[in-house]
Amino acid sequence: MAAIRIAVVGMGKIARDQHLPSIARNADFDLVASVSPRDPGVDGIANFTSLDALLAEGPAIDAIALCTPPQVRYELASMALARRVHVFLEKPPGATLAEVDALETQAAETGTTLFAGWHSRFAAGVAPAKAWLADKRIERVSIVWREDVRVWHPGQAWIWEPGGLGVFDPGINALSIATEILPQPFFLTSATLSTPANRAAPIAADLAFRTAAGAPVTMDLDWRQTGPQSWDIVVETDAGTLSLAKGGAVLTLPSGTVHNDDEEYPGLYTRFAALVRDGRSDVDTTPFTLVADAFLRGTRNSVEAFDD
Repeated sequence: MAAIRIAVVGMGKIARDQHLPSIARNADFDLVASVSPRDPGVDGIANFTSLDALLAEGPAIDAIALCTPPQVRYELASMALARRVHVFLEKPPGATLAEVDALETQAAETGTTLFAGWHSRFAAGVAPAKAWLADKRIERVSIVWREDVRVWHPGQAWIWEPGGLGVFDPGINALSIATEILPQPFFLTSATLSTPANRAAPIAADLAFRTAAGAPVTMDLDWRQTGPQSWDIVVETDAGTLSLAKGGAVLTLPSGTVHNDDEEYPGLYTRFAALVRDGRSDVDTTPFTLVADAFLRGTRNSVEAFDD
């Protein structure tokens, strides 16, 4: 079959670090355009200052990867779906749950594919962790996700604004893994969100959840960590302890440690191609719902101002 003609909309760090290399590696896709009002794009590939201009002037496209800040994704995704262009949403899939629900409905009505891509679910250890936990009794879960915002989001003001999620931008990666591997759903019971005095979004959070069977799940998020970064999930079960380190890349079971190649974004594009070919969508908002619950139910503390 012909390659899927794709355009990348939003040419920031995540597009250049992850999306462009993954598209280049995947024979199912042909990068034909980019969209950015400021970035010049890729040598030899048409660049447009707006999605409107791309859709009006060509070249013809079958799909877009939306790598913009979430606050502007709804209008862009809806415009593409209305033209029966398939849409890959970088995480988080939108600024609100209602927006994502509306896009899912529109995709169904127009017969197009909508894919909410949770890249951490494609980390090497996630699928085998899910398989191992399937028949285990969960006793306790600990999630520690601490990193340096200055390294991963330098100068990105949008991430501190309403809809940008603050520390939940990386934290939602951990939740995307936990909701994938745990055999039962879990629910928020309490949360404390620490927000810098000069920002609208939190820089740290402590959360408590419980599974449907009553097992406690704790989550420690912090964007102020320097030096080695912490992206760890530990699950205590009736058959021993499972741990996922380095964001899901390294799995340790009672029988030993498993290392595999990093296939997060390549895995996302393999999945997106299959969805487009099969005429299906994949829009799981469970991690986003848990973040929304934290903002809905959490206690807010003001902490010292933060500047990067």
